[in-house]
Amino acid sequence: RRSPRGRKARPPSPARPLKLEQRVIRPRPISPPNDSMILNDGTNHPLPRKLWMLIFQNLANKELCRCLATCKTWNRWGNDHRLWKVIDLSYARTLNPSMLEGVVRRQPMTLDLSWTNVPRRHLSWLIQRLPTLKHLVLSGCAWSGVSALCTSTCPLLRSLNLCWAEGIKDSTMKDLLSPPADRPGAPDNRSRLRMMTDLRLAGCDVAEGTIQLLVKHMPHLSHLDLSYCTKISDSCIELLTAEGSPIRDSLTDINLMGCQKLSDDSLKLLSHCPNLLKVDVRSCAQVSPEACQQFACGRQEPMAIKEDKLIMLAP
Repeated sequence: RRSPRGRKARPPSPARPLKLEQRVIRPRPISPPNDSMILNDGTNHPLPRKLWMLIFQNLANKELCRCLATCKTWNRWGNDHRLWKVIDLSYARTLNPSMLEGVVRRQPMTLDLSWTNVPRRHLSWLIQRLPTLKHLVLSGCAWSGVSALCTSTCPLLRSLNLCWAEGIKDSTMKDLLSPPADRPGAPDNRSRLRMMTDLRLAGCDVAEGTIQLLVKHMPHLSHLDLSYCTKISDSCIELLTAEGSPIRDSLTDINLMGCQKLSDDSLKLLSHCPNLLKVDVRSCAQVSPEACQQFACGRQEPMAIKEDKLIMLAP
């Protein structure tokens, strides 16, 4: 049939299919691991899984990886997160996707990525999937990768090692310690590093601005490493030990080795910390041995000087 103008009429459009209601279907839960290992003859191995786990706990990571390649049963048992509390990938030339997936599968509490120069996208992908991570080592890495910790997905770390990291200074530490800005309007506007007890900043370009941030955002800090931070001076120690500073009461160990701007006044200021058990002022030219001896003698608990200007709790 033709239209009045001589054109062919369009065929009627087919009826649109009905759209079904879409719902999220959760995958099946992972089945629990077998309690025994099946041998080639079909019988069970006499040792149950509990005893094998006790054996695996005494193996190093390299030996445990060899066990994972033995059979499917051992591979399932060996990936238990209790066997991988510490994962060390330091000095790895490249972090390929299989390595990152393996880290997430094992859910470690301590992860060492020092001197890997981990990119931001890799570290961001990791920390989003490691909610139980407590200790992170990023020494020797660049700020471009470390900046992944500035987001709201950063876990509540207990210790962070940024020794000799590139680009760590007062301005970048402000971004790191301030409340995350990627979730405006969130009810929790506290720093994601507020539970930190151990912070290592050896060799970083930090000064008074960083100390002020530590006093404000890290009230539980007990171990602080500022060795070879050339901008650390007596005024920084004064901020750290000022009245009202929470770190004044929580600090137990401070490393100030190689800080050339420190003088005997720093030890006088540190004497206000009641729980301080270790002070390292080696290679500090302006700190005299007499001031170290006076500091050790003035403590409530007996302290001794070891190795030249290393003040520790006496045995």
